[in-house]
Amino acid sequence: MTDDLVQRAHWGDLEEQNWAVLVRLSLEAEDEELSASSARRTPDHPSDSGTKWRPATGRDIKSREEQEKDARRFVESRGGRHVYTYEKPDTSAWKRKRVRQPDGTVSYRVIRPVFEGALEDLKRGTTPDGQRLDGLIVYDIDRLTRDNRHLEDAIEVVENFRRPIIDITGTLDLLTDNGRTVARLLVTVANKSSADTARRVRRKHQALQQAGIPTGSTRPFGYKEDKRQLDPKEAAALRKAVERILTGASPRTIAADWNKQGITTTRGNKWSKETVKQVLRNPRICGYRSRKVREFNPETGTESVRVEPVLDDDGEPVKGQWDAIISVADWEAVTEVIGKSPEPGDSYNARKYLGTGTLRCDKNGCGGRLRAMKAPASRNKPEGFFYYTCPDKRSSYGCGGVRISGPETDRALKMLVIAKYEEEAQEREATSVPEEWDGEEELARIREDIADWTEQREQRLVSKERFFAFLAKAETTERRLVNERNEWRRRVLRATGQPVDLRRVWDDLDFVEQRAYVEKTLLTVLVSPAVRPGGPVWNRLTPIYRGED
Repeated sequence: MTDDLVQRAHWGDLEEQNWAVLVRLSLEAEDEELSASSARRTPDHPSDSGTKWRPATGRDIKSREEQEKDARRFVESRGGRHVYTYEKPDTSAWKRKRVRQPDGTVSYRVIRPVFEGALEDLKRGTTPDGQRLDGLIVYDIDRLTRDNRHLEDAIEVVENFRRPIIDITGTLDLLTDNGRTVARLLVTVANKSSADTARRVRRKHQALQQAGIPTGSTRPFGYKEDKRQLDPKEAAALRKAVERILTGASPRTIAADWNKQGITTTRGNKWSKETVKQVLRNPRICGYRSRKVREFNPETGTESVRVEPVLDDDGEPVKGQWDAIISVADWEAVTEVIGKSPEPGDSYNARKYLGTGTLRCDKNGCGGRLRAMKAPASRNKPEGFFYYTCPDKRSSYGCGGVRISGPETDRALKMLVIAKYEEEAQEREATSVPEEWDGEEELARIREDIADWTEQREQRLVSKERFFAFLAKAETTERRLVNERNEWRRRVLRATGQPVDLRRVWDDLDFVEQRAYVEKTLLTVLVSPAVRPGGPVWNRLTPIYRGED
């Protein structure tokens, strides 16, 4: 009898061989995309088990248990032993993802780590737990792969490493030349079937978007499980957050405040400044149907994701079938604030002192950043006392000519920030904001002109040279007017809203929030050398506020 495992498997002889089964449920793009509600917990598949679970559907040929049971029975009936099961039920055998290759280029590939691991184990002839491995069995060819690249990888294992891969139903034959040719045709057909399904899913999603119907498995923050009715507590928190950001607070401050109050994300996680921004940027909160847009930058190899309103055939935002939390004007105003480059004071840092990164040495124009240094025991200072000092010349970062009391300087920084916020609040109260924006008619007119010229170009009534020359100027004007309108709306809301009362709430803020206010208010504070020991700290500080010339 031959020792060739492939030949023996072709004859149906698996005597004394060790076989593993590859289990894959048919959870392709259609199962993930078409669901408009979250998967429910079941005793066998708890959603909090750490494994992402989706319910099996009628498209599944066999469940995980049935596939393994049938494979075990098939192998044992031919004299073999089932020794291992490879399972990854939530991995698509068709859907491609963006990956970076070893040479730095970017490609799109079907990512199936369990499948790829099973092939590598089969090449070595060893299971992950150390047992001998002679072959791999699946329920049918569709359980193995729907991707031509992965099929060729499987064929390589059979042809070059002489390790058999078989199925139960007889639709997969990688053991003969003719069978491999048929397998390639079958995988091509399965691949087309998945592509057709994905196309129907995209069309279905477009229809749901245009109808303003909510989808997705996760409950949006601010809404109940039906994604339509407001959650009173979360909706109120969102409205307050919008008001606070428009009157000077930062997203990191909002995140810290929500975490302190025990308000969590809909997944039960703590808030960060990025998750706060994601919620506030989403047009859903003002009643618009939204969609995710992914943009790939081929130069950097990175992909960015943004959320934008869905537009109807007339170019107008689609209204969602749910209650709005804030007005459209408020949403546009708050995205004007958080939608630009990261705000000062909104970046993460591990600093432990209020003035670190803000204080600079003013001796002879040194400009070095002051560093915090604990007072040596020889100075008999209280526990925790520290100085801000300019690094010495040997460090190449300073002159070593300035040192100032840390606690007193932090108190001075606090009062500088509070005074600035109170001054801005008084200025807003004294400044009258026009009730109407005087550029509305001009904006409407320029948009009508763009629409007219576009229609004329479609009818070939104007040349492409004239059209694009006009379009470049018109769109520049449109962007300018939109920015002016958003800034006006922001000023209106800032004037009518209640500014942050920092004097009252400062001591209740945590350190991250206090740092955010310092960096948001002060560009830098110059510290001059002491004229005489023990002199007041105030006389040595020269604040430079952000926004000043």
